[in-house]
Parts: sequence; C-alpha cells; structure tokens
Amino acid sequence: MNDKLICNNLIKTYGKKDVLQDVTLELERGKIYGLIGRNGAGKTTLLSILSGQNPATKGEISYNGGPVWEKQEALNHICFSRELNPMNGNGANTMKVKEYLRAASIYMPAWDKQMAKKLIREFELDVNKRINRLSKGMMSMVTIIVALASKADFTLLDEPVAGLDVVTREAFYRILLEEFSESGRTFVISTHIIEEAADVFEEVIILDKGRILLKENTQELLERSRHISGKEEEVDRAVEGRKVYHPEKLGRSKGVTVLLKPGETIPENAELSIQPMNLQQVFVAMCGKEAESK
Repeated sequence: MNDKLICNNLIKTYGKKDVLQDVTLELERGKIYGLIGRNGAGKTTLLSILSGQNPATKGEISYNGGPVWEKQEALNHICFSRELNPMNGNGANTMKVKEYLRAASIYMPAWDKQMAKKLIREFELDVNKRINRLSKGMMSMVTIIVALASKADFTLLDEPVAGLDVVTREAFYRILLEEFSESGRTFVISTHIIEEAADVFEEVIILDKGRILLKENTQELLERSRHISGKEEEVDRAVEGRKVYHPEKLGRSKGVTVLLKPGETIPENAELSIQPMNLQQVFVAMCGKEAESK
C-alpha cells in the first residue's frame, strides 16, 4: 500500500499570528512518527488540520491524492484523538466514558469494539464515570482507547501519556507496538516526554515556532548528532564551517551541538570531548536557542 497523508505549503493564522508557517509534510503508511516541539509550537494545530478538524488558512491537505477537508471518504481513514479537557465546555466533558466511546464508534467506520473492551480492562477504567470527573491520567486512557480502537489507517495522538504513571506509559507503548506490528497502521504521536518514547519513533518531526526544523529517521539523526566541548578556540576550530546549535560558554571553555553529514566524523582531538546525544538532548539543542554558523 502507498497510502500517504500530505500537506503542502500549509499556513494557519489566528488573528495576526501565523501559528503554522509554510509547513510541507509527507506521512507514509506503516510508520510511527514522533512530533515534538515546545509549547505553542503548533503541534496540536497541525494535527487538527491534518485530520480535517480545523481548516487551513492557506495550503493543501490530501490523503492518497484527494482532499481531506469535508471529504468523508478521506476522513474515514484518519483519527485524531486529542487531549481531553474537562473544562472545554464542548459537551463531551459531561458524558460518561461509555457514552463518549459509543459516540466515537459512530464516527469511526473501522471501530474495533473488542479492542475497546480489552483496553478498558487493561487500564481498569470505570466507564460509568463522567469525563469531567476523571483524573488527567484517566482522560489520557480514554484518548488512547479512541485512537487504538478506531483502527484508522492514520492515527494521530496528542499528548497520549499526559498524567499517566510510568507503569501505564510502558503499557501504552507496548500495546501501541503490538498494534503497529499487527496492522501496519501509521501513528503520529505528539509528546513532551521525549526520551522514553524515542525508541518507538521510526521518524521524528521537530516543529519550532510554526515551522518544521527537521523530519528524519530517528536512529540516523542520533548517529550524526554530537556534543563537542573543550577550550573555546579548539571547539571553534573543530566546527568551523558547520551550523552550530546551543553554544554554551563557561570561562575559556565552550560546548556546542552539531549535526554531521552522513559518514562525516570530527577528527579526534585530546583537547576535545566529543559525545553522542539522545533525542531529548538534540531537541533541546535545536529548539532551546538560536543556531549560529561558524
């Protein structure tokens, strides 16, 4: 299958502010993507537009070559399970959990009732409770059940592990990987808890101030990410001509992050410390401060 969800030159404006700026993105079937960015970067807005829940100001969103907006044929293949808020006043917050799940099943033609029941048991969720009476973690469980039981080819999850304890988060990622291996569905997961999810993400998308900074295979990104520290003049010499992220100075010492080209290395130097990085460190380096060129 060559299913694809694509947005081209996407712009979303609220008032005078461009929340998304010229976003072009291609999502393929059969991958797990991590969507990471700081608060206000535009992650939820992007997911809502990709799923046809929010109109773009400019740009095009397509599924398998056809438009998504107000096209039920495309929307049947896409599920955006957004973070629940008991105070949002949209009517869902007064529903019982079982009523909310029943409503979700109506809109999802591939809904798997047995999977929903299994997940309710797994999470020990009281379906007779009202949404606005749930804890933060329980609301996350509801969003996870909707996402997984939807069986949608492209399933988008907004902060699915918010409020969950570490045991339940581990259970979620295990269930997610089991479903992914069995179904070949595409998942896009927006999360602030980056490092524990890094091994799950085949590709990572970094969104910053409404723009996509990077979309890359996660392992390949980590293989070319290095933190270089040492005497300032030696660091500057080693990274000359490269784009530098997150420069930090302490006295005569300096530390920077660089993304090497595939196959490229930094020559060994006894005066330098050259260290690999994890995904959270790369994200902080790229989004924490402006990059500079050396």
